[in-house]
Amino acid sequence: MTNSASAERPKGGKRERLGAAAARVFHEQGVEKTTIADIAHAADVPVGNVYYYFKTKDQLVRAAIGAHGQALDDLIALLDQLPAPRDRLKALIGGWVDERETAARFGCPSGTLATELDKRADGLDRELADIMRRLVDWAEGQFEAMGRTDARELAVALIAAYQGISLLTNTFRDPELMVTEGDRLARWIDSLAP
Repeated sequence: MTNSASAERPKGGKRERLGAAAARVFHEQGVEKTTIADIAHAADVPVGNVYYYFKTKDQLVRAAIGAHGQALDDLIALLDQLPAPRDRLKALIGGWVDERETAARFGCPSGTLATELDKRADGLDRELADIMRRLVDWAEGQFEAMGRTDARELAVALIAAYQGISLLTNTFRDPELMVTEGDRLARWIDSLAP
């Protein structure tokens, strides 16, 4: 859903850099395997400074969820600049296809984190679910703007198709699966337009 595999140093203050780095490193290594030192290194922050901002690893997980939310907000703001809902949906799909190498290596950033957090009993999975719901709600709004009365069903189908192809792309380590599914989804969006 978001690009958490960027090799660039995260922008912003130390807190924001640590949140973005946590999102990226959790995506690449998983929450359980990731150490605070891994996140500090990725954020280019001394390990001791991490504890000034985040006392526990769970606080870093929450910061990573916040980074996913910020990345989604930024993406939606960019997509909303496009003139038509069909263009916005197809640009979303194009963004997924552009991230196919990352999906082949690690899966969907939000989807893999959601799966991992679901196995915990701390409620953080619900916070991430709220972010993913925002994407479904946004997609529903695009389908509604296209005049579709089945907008919610279409939005869920679109996001489910992306999550499914992300899983398969990662499982088979085959980025071309994402390309093929992206083409199919773009044709599907075209077929739904009035």
